[in-house]
Amino acid sequence: MGIRGRDARETVRGWGERARRFGDTHPLAVDIGIALLVQAAMTMPFVVPRAPELPPATWPAYGLTTLTVLPLIWRRRAPIAVLLAIMATSALYQLAVDGPGQPLPYTGLVVVYTIAALAPPWQRLATGLLMTVAVPVSVWLNTRSARELTFSLFVFAAAYVLGRLTDARQRATRVEAERAAARERARIAREMHDILSHAVSLMVVQAEAGPVAVRTAPERAEAAFDAISATGRDAMAQLRGMLGVLREGTEGPEPREPQPDLAGLPGLLERVRAGGLDVSYGTTGGVRALPAATGATVYRIVQEALTNVVRHAGARTASVRLAYEEGVLEVVVTDDGRGPRRGVRHDGGGHGLVGIRERAAALGGTAVCGPGPRGRGFEVRVSLPSDAAREVAR
Repeated sequence: MGIRGRDARETVRGWGERARRFGDTHPLAVDIGIALLVQAAMTMPFVVPRAPELPPATWPAYGLTTLTVLPLIWRRRAPIAVLLAIMATSALYQLAVDGPGQPLPYTGLVVVYTIAALAPPWQRLATGLLMTVAVPVSVWLNTRSARELTFSLFVFAAAYVLGRLTDARQRATRVEAERAAARERARIAREMHDILSHAVSLMVVQAEAGPVAVRTAPERAEAAFDAISATGRDAMAQLRGMLGVLREGTEGPEPREPQPDLAGLPGLLERVRAGGLDVSYGTTGGVRALPAATGATVYRIVQEALTNVVRHAGARTASVRLAYEEGVLEVVVTDDGRGPRRGVRHDGGGHGLVGIRERAAALGGTAVCGPGPRGRGFEVRVSLPSDAAREVAR
């Protein structure tokens, strides 16, 4: 039952989303549809048989109801003008013809809702003042009963409140969309930073070693240039995959590079080793498959940590360790370099360490950066709760 209920909610949510998109792209069609529905509702008293003592419904009276409904087509573009037109035609209907009464003031409710949901504050205030006068006058022209006055005030107030709630919901949706866009921009910025920073750092190291190798060991120079080429190609492939996802309006399916994962770690470490850094790799605990989001996060964390080692540490060796514990995956990257400089905070400086911390936090984990074991070198220690990671990856 739970799965069926969830499927039903997803189906209803999908219909609602499609209806919202249609309304955003075809507002005139929506307004015409609303006008037709209101006209259908106002037609009912004309087709239902009337009491013998009442005069029969006439075509002029029905035509006047259509004239009352027609302005609803322009309710978004000129809501105040539409309200005044509806009030005028409604008054004419009450004073000039002896037509059937309506159970609800449909047209007035629609336009009051529209003003509450879409109009600026001054138009809403003007509408409130106008309806405060118009509703009692309309009741006085009709039944002059306190019951009708109370009911009319209630339904118009309900339409106004519903319009304000709709406006609040739409504002909240826009704010959430803006926040989601900001989060996506930050994610893309992290991806771009990790790809380019890692590739450029390795290429710079190899390029600096190339001239020396040419004079002393030509075979090493050739390997260095091959490493530069391979690193550049890998970076270009990842950037093309990312830009392909961002590109809109392309014709036909485009190939998509998968997100990096743990299977790509050996290749990453080989490229780093080609730059002259001796990197060891090991795992402890029961190695198990990880969700795609977790694998990509681990890869990027290791990539950024090693990039920092290459660029800043002056290290000769580094190690990467993955510890699979119960419900937790721990990633530890250490080096034997110069370590954090005195007087410089090592808990948040630099975009790389900030990116590592943000990636860990996105999966509900933590990242700690600081001096390595026994105060030597530098260490990045990241803990990712496996259950939280699986929830995000769904």
